[in-house]
Formats: sequence, C-alpha cells, structure tokens
Amino acid sequence: MGELTRVAALEDLASQELAAYDVIGKRIAIARVGDAFYAFGDTCTHQGCSLADGALDGATVTCPCHGSQFNVRNGEVVRGPAREPVPSYLVRLEADDLQVEV
Repeated sequence: MGELTRVAALEDLASQELAAYDVIGKRIAIARVGDAFYAFGDTCTHQGCSLADGALDGATVTCPCHGSQFNVRNGEVVRGPAREPVPSYLVRLEADDLQVEV
C-alpha cells in the first residue's frame, strides 16, 4: 500500500476537468468526471506528451499529440497508437483536500 499525499484543495479543481501535479517525483493527472475524481499517470505511453493537456470526454482522455485515448478510471488504452496503459492511482477526499495514493 502506498502513501497518501495531498494533491490539491477540492476548490482548486472545481472549475477544471483535467489538471496535472508533481506528487513525490511522479507527474500525475487528475480528471473530474461528474462528482468523481480519478488519478492517473500524466505521461502518454506513446510519445510522452502530457495527458492533462488533452481533452476529456466522459471517462476518456485523448492525448493532444497523436490521439491515443485512455480510460481515466483505470489507465487502460481505449485507442492507440499507445499500446501500454498509464498507471492509475487511488484518490481519496479528506475534508476539502484531494489525496492520491502513490
């Protein structure tokens, strides 16, 4: 089991669908889908672009560089050219803080 780390205040994410943070040496993207938050590796496994710079449609994020798509709930590839999933992380809301287990 990893360590829970505060990433942001919930109010900081209220108006954003996607954001990226450095968390204990890892670049992690946070996606807001309805009232739920999901954390996953921000770096596309195809060519290393930031997924937080991409577009979110439901639970699917599209990489801005070459169009690879990933499921934000589990990091799995929805559509290539990427073949490897991105890591996904447990998210917990504690009071008004968003925490991620890394």
